[in-house]
Amino acid sequence: MSDPTETTRREMVTQINAIEGSREYLEAKHGEVWDTTELQEQFEVTGFMAPFVGVRRRCDNVRGSVMFQASPRYYFGFSPE
Repeated sequence: MSDPTETTRREMVTQINAIEGSREYLEAKHGEVWDTTELQEQFEVTGFMAPFVGVRRRCDNVRGSVMFQASPRYYFGFSPE
């Protein structure tokens, strides 16, 4: 099965991981940032397709997505559906 988004997603992963992102840098650029433990506390993960993670926000059951960088692993940019 062919994924028409694969090339675009791979380019996004490369761009995200090309800049060593400190938490402060990501917060300034994207707003709220979560490490893995914080993400698990606030969201239920419903899917994964790098650099996106499908999530459901626990406090209000709103579904959406976040992006992540590989190292250090931080999640950011919650976007509701």
